[in-house]
Amino acid sequence: MAIQLIVNGKAQSVDVPANMPLLWVLRDTLGMTGTKFGCGMALCGACTVHIDGEATRSCITPVSSVAGKKITTIEGLSPDRSHPVQRAWIEVDVPQCGYCQSGQIMSAASLLAQNPKPSDSEIDEAMKGNICRCGTYQRIREAVHRAAALHKASATPSRFDGEEAKEDAFNDQAVEVGGVA
Repeated sequence: MAIQLIVNGKAQSVDVPANMPLLWVLRDTLGMTGTKFGCGMALCGACTVHIDGEATRSCITPVSSVAGKKITTIEGLSPDRSHPVQRAWIEVDVPQCGYCQSGQIMSAASLLAQNPKPSDSEIDEAMKGNICRCGTYQRIREAVHRAAALHKASATPSRFDGEEAKEDAFNDQAVEVGGVA
């Protein structure tokens, strides 16, 4: 049975088992490889995506549980890496090996959507579920603060936010996406 999804503002229909993890639907069925596999147990955060704006671990999320919901992947934050969090990550030079960074960015974007000016302790709390084997935690914190400043300066709403986004997704023919692969 086909499952209807809204991924990065575009309606998608996938014919996969209902209990298949969203991570594998995104990567293997839809070809969106920016979302990474890390542990498969929701402990490392590499697979973080947004489900209706909330940071969610896609490795343990059955695809059937997100039918009809708005899913945003790293590719969907912006088509050209202009999202304030992506810009801050580049400016601060956060990535070392880079493997965990799409999950880190998605968690940071969710934090800033809920708390536009977080303290160090609020950043640490929000990001503690994301593991960085290279230990770039200080740069991650600095980049979250930088993204907050960039976001305040731009104050441009995301195309995928708001009530109209779900309806627009079903009406759009194609959405160009880009991001970390």
